[in-house]
Amino acid sequence: QVQLVESGGGLVRAGGSLRLSCVVSGTIVSTHTMGWYRQAPGKQRELVASIPSSGSTTYADSVKGRFTISKDNAKNTVTLQMDSLKPEDTAVYYCYARVTTYYALSDYWGQGTQVTVSS
Repeated sequence: QVQLVESGGGLVRAGGSLRLSCVVSGTIVSTHTMGWYRQAPGKQRELVASIPSSGSTTYADSVKGRFTISKDNAKNTVTLQMDSLKPEDTAVYYCYARVTTYYALSDYWGQGTQVTVSS
């Protein structure tokens, strides 16, 4: 069993910052790509940023230059630093991880954390 637990969401004014963290726990052999998606009301879930075990990170065009994703492989943790937040960043943010357990390679999701940016 694999669990993803997110923290760090909340309410912030436009121009402010928030830091999201996600810890992966359970019967893990290794984690691969990890990332963050978000879903605003009435919209489809979209990729915000992802980071592989090695190689380049990927960002949505809308967050480039404002958000930074980082990963601690030893702690199975992925963090999203969000600066210069805008009202349009308001959404539920979901952590994602591709994980190898003792049984399979599978994708897992967190329960989501609300980020609200006021104007």
